[in-house]
This record gives sequence, structure tokens and C-alpha cells, in this order.
Amino acid sequence: MVGDVIDWGGLAASGLVRLEIVILGYFLLVNSFYAVLLVSAVLEMVQHLRVTWLEGRWRVLNSRVAPTITVLAPAHDEAPTIAASVRALLALYYPNLEVIIVNDGSTDPTLDVLRREFDLIPVHPIFQRRLVTEPVRGLYRSPSHPSLLVVDKDNGGKADALNAGLNVASGDLVCAIDADTLVEPDALQRMVRPFLISGEIVAAGGTIRVANGCVIRGGRVVVARVSRRPLPGFQAVEYLRAFLFGRLGWNRMGGNLIISGAFGLFRRDAVIASGGYEHGTVGEDMELVLRLRRRGVELHGPSQVKFIPDPVAWTQVPDSPRVLARQRDRWHRGLADTMWRHRRLFFNPRYGAMGMIAMPYFVIVELFAPVVEAVGLAGLALGLLTRAVNLPFAAMFFLVAYGYGLILTLATVLLEEFSFHRYASAGDHAVLVGWALLENFGYRQATVVWRLRGLIKYLRGRKDWGAMERKGFSP
Repeated sequence: MVGDVIDWGGLAASGLVRLEIVILGYFLLVNSFYAVLLVSAVLEMVQHLRVTWLEGRWRVLNSRVAPTITVLAPAHDEAPTIAASVRALLALYYPNLEVIIVNDGSTDPTLDVLRREFDLIPVHPIFQRRLVTEPVRGLYRSPSHPSLLVVDKDNGGKADALNAGLNVASGDLVCAIDADTLVEPDALQRMVRPFLISGEIVAAGGTIRVANGCVIRGGRVVVARVSRRPLPGFQAVEYLRAFLFGRLGWNRMGGNLIISGAFGLFRRDAVIASGGYEHGTVGEDMELVLRLRRRGVELHGPSQVKFIPDPVAWTQVPDSPRVLARQRDRWHRGLADTMWRHRRLFFNPRYGAMGMIAMPYFVIVELFAPVVEAVGLAGLALGLLTRAVNLPFAAMFFLVAYGYGLILTLATVLLEEFSFHRYASAGDHAVLVGWALLENFGYRQATVVWRLRGLIKYLRGRKDWGAMERKGFSP
């Protein structure tokens, strides 16, 4: 009507409130799905503990049917940690074990450390080059450790290094780990279990825990401690939550799409047949798992991926904001790239629960969560400033977005306590709960920024890794 004045401010305020309600509903649904994952994880943990309680995994040590396992550890500028990591690998309790360290064009003394510590001697580089990689400069054996083989090659990145290791490997199964990872002595015995039980398993993953703050001697974590420093402490909470209820819960809900690049076990023939690790992505671990599962479904072969909670590997996590930001940036670019490469699976019933549940979850929740959270926080701040949003609504928003998640995190801590009890000290449990309470005030918002940056870089075509600094394990 002529003369009517449109209240643009009121419309904007109304739109802002509606937006916040939608985002509030998103958080409520996401956290409710997390609760379902947690229940699934508890059921899976109970079943796992009941089934494995009386099993004699030590029989695997003398079993003639135990498959040969090749451990592949790419190393680029890992001089501070490489000796301890290799000693830990050589001391693993497993009968048929081969350890391959791939020196991927290190610019630091990584190869010199290996030569000195393990008395390496050159051998003739004869192997079948089934996967194309950067040139191999030499192979080295250790007279004192016959199961150790070192591959020296031109730099080509982690995927290229893993493919070079696959070319020279002889194991039925390959265990891909990071060179700065400390694997517990009986981890492979536990990890190989699903392959012995079912021919449908194509890959299995174990738990990764934070080594920062732990007491480490001889390449082993002898006393598990929660770091008193904020960044490693927050990551200890994250890793516990991600593995003990995230990945364990997915065993019953369509299977895992992720096996950590720091510790995973794969069928070697399936990995090579699928083309090995993809060079063109920074998320090569997730991309390989999804490709293996997709190929298995399409060819009616093995396609199941299992997460086993008790094989544990300890890793050194970033303790500076700069390095941690690079890591989270890279992880999110890898996630985005993998989801786009395999977008045909999204809501595709041909792939069962993987296509109808797992893929939608990883796109809607994992990929776009930082976008939704950033918009929600910005809108909440603007709403409070303009008084479009009142304090009770803001408090409810915070409780749903963060308080609900906190309850799930504390439930995960309890699950760890009643299942594996890795942290024996009451003080460590108190510190862990403390970091769980504090991570929502600053740290979580920082991870939102880092993941958003990764998403923007992906859209711009960035594929660089960024430097990861290693400080070595404390004795």
C-alpha cells in the first residue's frame, strides 16, 4: 500500500532469529546422531570385550596360518624420532613380520641416523614395479635386524612413498603407519584378528592416542599421561572421542570410511589392484579406504572395514598453533577432495549403508559443520549486539551446540575408563576432564577457522601439505 514503510530492521532481525533456530536444529540433530554413535560404540565395545576376553591372541605367535605383515613407514625429515620408532616396530610381537622404512627424499639426516643406528648395508634393488613412483635411489638391509628394509627414494610425498613400499613389500597384509608413531608390542596380534575371522575384511584400523606428556623409554610408552599443555591436552580429548565412540560406533552403522594414516592394516593385493595410494590428494588414507570399499561392492569382493579399539599406536601431535592449523587445514582439504571424488556414492542405495548413511554423514556433518558453526556463531554475536536474540536463547544455543557435545565427551572418557583404563592416575583423568570442559572456550572455535581455511584452499585448488615439525620423543 502507498505510504507503507517497510521495517527493514525488523525483517532482518526476524530473519536472523529464524537462521539461528535452523542452526540450533542442525546442532541438535548432529549431537543426537552422535548419541546414537555412542550407544552403538558401547554395544560394540561390550561385544568386543566379551568375544576377545578368553581368546588366546598369543597363539597367533606360533600359528602357521598367521599372514605375513609388512609394516610400511614413510619418513621425510624424521631424524629426531626415526630411531625410536624403528626400534619399536622391530620389537613388535608378531611371527611373520617385515618392516620397510621409506626415506622419501629427506633433507635432514634421517637416512644417516638409520645407517648409524641399524648398520645398514646396500643391496641390489630388484623388485617388481607394479605401482609408478619417483625413482628409488637404493635399498638397504640391516645384518643385525634381518626383517628391516630401508628404501631410499626421491621425494614424492607420502602417497608416493607408500606406493614405493608396496612395490618391495612381500607381506599378505600391509600396515601403514607414520614414522613418528609408536606401536604397542601386541597391536598387530590384535589388529590381524578380523582378517583371520572373515574373508570380507579389506582393511582394519586401530586406536591412535596422544604420546605428548607420556613417559617413553626404548620406543615404548611406559607410563601413559595426559599432557598438561593445552594444545596436546585438547587433542587427547579429540582423539579419544574420535576413536572410541566415533569410529567404533561406525562398525554397526555402515562401516568406517576412515582409517588413520598413522596406523592401518590392509590387504596388499587389494591395495595394489586398486592402483595404490592416490598422489593427487592430501587425504590419501581416507581416499584409499573409500576406493577399496567402493571397488569391493562393485566387484562383489571384500569391502568391509573394521575398527578394532584395543590395538593402540601412540603419536606425537602438534604442540604449536601454527603446525596444528596446517594439519587441520590439510585434513579438511583431504576430506573435501575425497567426498568430491566419490560423490557418486552419496545417497546411492547400491552401496548400502555406506552410500545411504556414512557418505551423507561425512558430507553434511563433517565437511560442512565448520561452515554452519561459523555462521551460527557470527549470527549469534550479531543478534546479541542488535538485541534480536535474547540471552536465554543464546544460552540455549550454547548448551545445544557445546553442552550436549560435552556430555558425550565425558561419556567417552567413562567408556575408556571402564574398558581399557590406559590412564592409571586419577590426576590424569581429572586433567582429561578439565581439557574436555575447556576445549569449547577458544580451541573449538579455532578449529572451525582452520577447517574453513582448508575448505577455501580446496576450492582454490591448493594441494600442498605444509611443513610438520618433529621434536622427538622425550626419554
